[in-house]
Amino acid sequence: MTVGIKDVAQQAGVSVGTVSNVLNQPDRVSAPTRRHVQDVITRLGYVRSEYARQLRAGRSRIISLLVLDMANPFFVDIARGAERAARDAGLGVMVCNSGQSPTEEADYLAHFAEQRVRGALIAPADPSGQTVRNFRRHGIPYVVVDRVTGDEEGCSVAVDDEVGGALALRHLVAQGHRRIAFVSGPPHLRQVQDRRTGALQALSEAGLSSDVLRELPTERMDVAAGRDAGARLLGLADRPTAVFCANDLLALGVLQALYAAGVKVPEDMALVGYDDIEFAAAATVPLTSVRQPAFTLGTIAAGLLLEETGPMARDHRHQHVVLQPELVVRQSSMGGHDG
Repeated sequence: MTVGIKDVAQQAGVSVGTVSNVLNQPDRVSAPTRRHVQDVITRLGYVRSEYARQLRAGRSRIISLLVLDMANPFFVDIARGAERAARDAGLGVMVCNSGQSPTEEADYLAHFAEQRVRGALIAPADPSGQTVRNFRRHGIPYVVVDRVTGDEEGCSVAVDDEVGGALALRHLVAQGHRRIAFVSGPPHLRQVQDRRTGALQALSEAGLSSDVLRELPTERMDVAAGRDAGARLLGLADRPTAVFCANDLLALGVLQALYAAGVKVPEDMALVGYDDIEFAAAATVPLTSVRQPAFTLGTIAAGLLLEETGPMARDHRHQHVVLQPELVVRQSSMGGHDG
């Protein structure tokens, strides 16, 4: 049976208001009465409802984080950064996974509104932005994560994916590759589009045709999708000499497929990933990757949200922070090629 505040008051022989003061404003209660009520609370095992208290105050102590894929360590690192910033502010983080589905994204955002979360960090799956616009109507502050926006209604924090795509292709072109595959993931994702745009810009800068880059889209951005893409690569008549993958999970799947078929990396085919997750350096062939500062991204995003929902909220101005990626070169792409 659940013990309520009325039970504590009855057992202690005091009013409900006195028990409430002991819990929330102990200085208003004399020391003997305070000790007596605390003893009764301990004896009965009473635990106050934080959720009810938050509803009365109209201020939740939970912020929500909606990511595209919690199986991807990149998003785990974002969550770690956000959780660190929230914990330092005395808040908790509710992490949810849209699975790259705009429909699931809409469902979760509706759930956040129902729960009256303090604010939301959103890595959007819907390319139209409609689900975020719908969420905005609830008046809950939010920060868009992992996408550059010019939204006047909220902040955003992202890594410049066009720069990242260009870094990967410049490296492969410098190694002499002229037949390059881009294992892209779902084409509707803005991150995928930006990485492709950057890759094409790098080809243009080098005086090369866009035909150098052959795109192989996948429905998901996980290892299994990478293995499937690797099998498709092996079946091409004019096999590429290098592969750029839109994230490291895809790259690790491609690496598995190539290894199983006896194709040597980088001797027969160079490979570059994106994100620089922990597993990239530990792969059978250490993976060259475009590093994103995921932990920092999460920390900054949560910090902006906390600023907007904190005591100085009136002074808050929406910001759009763009972080820069860097190329980390490892064995998987080293060694020249005659194209």
